[in-house]
Amino acid sequence: MALARRTPRVGLALGSGSARGWAHIGVLQALDEAGIRPDIVCGASIGALVGAAYAAGELERFGQWVQSLGMRQVWGFMDFNLSGGMLKGEKLIDFWRRNFADFDIQASPIPFGAVATDLHSGAEVWLREGSIADAVRASIALPGLFTPVAQEGGRLLVDGGIVNPVPTSLARAMGADIVIGVDLNSDILHRHLQPLVLGPDAEAAAPDEPPAAQESSTPADWLGRLKFWDNGHAGSAPGPQVAPLPRSPSVLDVVMTSVTIMQIRITRSRMAGDPPEVVIAPSLAHLGVLDFHRAAEAIQEGRRAAEAALPQLQRFIR
Repeated sequence: MALARRTPRVGLALGSGSARGWAHIGVLQALDEAGIRPDIVCGASIGALVGAAYAAGELERFGQWVQSLGMRQVWGFMDFNLSGGMLKGEKLIDFWRRNFADFDIQASPIPFGAVATDLHSGAEVWLREGSIADAVRASIALPGLFTPVAQEGGRLLVDGGIVNPVPTSLARAMGADIVIGVDLNSDILHRHLQPLVLGPDAEAAAPDEPPAAQESSTPADWLGRLKFWDNGHAGSAPGPQVAPLPRSPSVLDVVMTSVTIMQIRITRSRMAGDPPEVVIAPSLAHLGVLDFHRAAEAIQEGRRAAEAALPQLQRFIR
């Protein structure tokens, strides 16, 4: 007896990347406009936050809200803390509960899962039940920035991107036949490999560098973008110039850059062993991890990257 051909289930694995994660909104918008609606959504860190908004049917309203964020509003969510992490994260998650969604994950209109990390054992934790807001809060608990989330039994959970930055394995475990992985950090290291000797026409030699990347190296930079050194051209005299010595990084610079490098290496390793069928990789190196007020740029780049991947994706799902 011939087996009936069934429609493959599409899973979306939204990767970690802090403020660069607003690009996930653009990815989801572009997929929706192309008639591609994931059957399963899972995420790590900021990917869990955006994925929860999508699963709850709130993506459009959520996207409008994040694009309205300015620096003042971002600072307003920062409930500073003296132990466990710089921020408690309660203001952000309380706002989410009141304005977007909080329901049991098992009742989600679209199957949803989030990844967190057990701080004591280092184990990967899949959050598939309980409050969706609590799952998001645990998954975004970036070490050093947000305090860990305590669960019953004394388990402490931190950011899922520590162990599984693009959770392809979770999407497959949830029943996905085809996985679309969204990697937010693929170009970070490449963009930071700047030359040490700069001529007066150095900027002209890099026409593909977005204007925002040049702005991010100015002294007015907010909390310091993730640059290994400042390549500003102060006092541009004629003739070749030698770049200034690397600035001394802040504690936040060191922690955030180290976590990003770690996640890039883990992503490469895990994708080699269990690659998604399609990888969407927005170019987001010009955005810092705390640039939550630059959502419009990230969303636009997410749309561009998703649209570029559509021909490859159509081969799997048509």
